[in-house]
Amino acid sequence: MAEAAYEAARSECDTHLIRAADAQADHLIKADGYIFVAPENLAALSGEMKEFFDRCYYPVLGKLEGRPYAQMICAGSDGENAVRQLARIATGWRLKEVQPPMIVNTASQTKEQILAPKTINEKDLATCREVGQALAAGLALGVF
Repeated sequence: MAEAAYEAARSECDTHLIRAADAQADHLIKADGYIFVAPENLAALSGEMKEFFDRCYYPVLGKLEGRPYAQMICAGSDGENAVRQLARIATGWRLKEVQPPMIVNTASQTKEQILAPKTINEKDLATCREVGQALAAGLALGVF
């Protein structure tokens, strides 16, 4: 999902794809906008994504106001709590939501399904590309 959004965004503006574990506060400060992409785990953001927000929250507080963001959640059944959790963090940073949250439901309910690598269907990947291109185009055109 993140790779699809990234590839589409690259055609519009300078774009970086950074894993949550590698992202630093400085990356956030230097960026003009964000697409946060995360798996849901136990009805919440994944630990890696939550750790990123925990680590970067206070160092960037007061430095990102008004910047655009979108979010994409890969969920096994629902994803709504992960969306709410991420939106609350973005609200604290005073980011501006410019796309409705996207939830891809993989319907992974058994242990085997949950642990297996996920394959995102082409329709959902096309939507990921649209989110990436729309955010990047808005930045390039000065809409956001």
